[in-house]
Amino acid sequence: MAIHLYNTLTGRKEEFKPLKEGAVGIYNCGPTVYDSVHVGNLRTFVMYDIVRRVFEYEGYFVTQVMNSTDVDDKTIRRSREEGKSLQEITRYYENLFLADLQSLNILPPHRFLRATEHIKEMIEMISILLEKGIAYPTRDGIYFSIGMFPEYGKIAHIRLDAEVRERIANDEYEKENPRDFALWKFSSEEDGDVVWDAPFGKGRPGWNIECSAMATRALGPTIDIHTGGVDLLFPHHTNEIAQSEAATGRPFVRYWLHGAFMNVNDEKMAKSKGNFIKLKDVEKAGISPLAFRYWLLTSHYRSQVNFTLEALKGAQNAFVRLLEAFLDYSSHEPIHDDHHQHHAHVSEMVDYRAEFKKVITDDFNMPEAVALVWKLIKDPAVETSEKSSLLLDFDKVFGLGLATVLEMSKKEVHDIPPEVSALSDAREEARTAKEWDKADALRREIEARGYEVKDTEKGVVLRKNHSI
Repeated sequence: MAIHLYNTLTGRKEEFKPLKEGAVGIYNCGPTVYDSVHVGNLRTFVMYDIVRRVFEYEGYFVTQVMNSTDVDDKTIRRSREEGKSLQEITRYYENLFLADLQSLNILPPHRFLRATEHIKEMIEMISILLEKGIAYPTRDGIYFSIGMFPEYGKIAHIRLDAEVRERIANDEYEKENPRDFALWKFSSEEDGDVVWDAPFGKGRPGWNIECSAMATRALGPTIDIHTGGVDLLFPHHTNEIAQSEAATGRPFVRYWLHGAFMNVNDEKMAKSKGNFIKLKDVEKAGISPLAFRYWLLTSHYRSQVNFTLEALKGAQNAFVRLLEAFLDYSSHEPIHDDHHQHHAHVSEMVDYRAEFKKVITDDFNMPEAVALVWKLIKDPAVETSEKSSLLLDFDKVFGLGLATVLEMSKKEVHDIPPEVSALSDAREEARTAKEWDKADALRREIEARGYEVKDTEKGVVLRKNHSI
């Protein structure tokens, strides 16, 4: 089925057509590793993961590339503040970031590129821009002249034709235009030993050139999809397009995807407001990372969301119900009686797999996909084994870890403590004798020990309660 996505560059939804049949190259703007990422950042990374999973679900060979900004003003400032080397600081926060991805069941990118390991490519691109006269030196670095790129601002739908293109104060060492941006910053005392040799002067790269050099190096001069948060649209992605296309002479990206902001209690997230929330804060509040992921799936990636603990607790309750339903379905054998087959025939009116593919390929519409799951769960005409199979299949996109939950539940059957098994056996005896008060008391004791007992058509199912 064709995948349709909203292309920020054109401002409309388009059918995706790959550069190479059956394959897609995706570049994700990754973290700046000077601090832990916050929940708003993580929403964007879950978006990246969903995009990749949908393409893989539809049979594409995906190459996902993500960068790590491990050299810029912020990383250098943090290393100075903590008295540690740039690499010590950035690798520490990089590891925290990767741990957050793992907690959220986000697939690791196929290539995770550090800026400091691609300085050579950045120098080469800057040299090309200098040779073409599109970049120029000032006293503090090399700058890109936006006046030399007529299409500057096209993705952000801004026009800068009226802006000054004469060099400010007619000084050959100053910027031509206030919006001209640094490709290379000459070494300074503040940068310490964070410096590389280049034919145009010792220094370090500007932030924008890092992504252009790494993306084109990994995926070629033109790439299929570039993603990021809407906050990167201008100036970062605007500058990426300008420098990349000016250097290569080719279109840089065919499809741009941008995720919307996340507010916290109806306010913009900011450290100064004390609402700068990290994943560990969510966990401390009793919300599991996968419940947080489930909550993110209930809103479209292009819609602004509002983070509240009440919303997350509601999402966690729904997520637990989904897990319970899935485990319950998975514990049943397929039913083949004539009565059930009659209902199954009726349910063919709803082709759940086809409906699922329809909504996920419509600009990655996860809210509709989640709604479809609940429709499936409530549909009495579908066999429990079929529900289990469909939920496992859909989770290839959702990434909620259902296969892992099922595997763990099967292992736990053999790990039930003997005293809990004895309580369950005693409860069964009480039920057989119709001593209902005694049976209820034994159930409460089992639950107090962290286990749950369910009465199914196959008998009693005893397992660890993961919701407490």
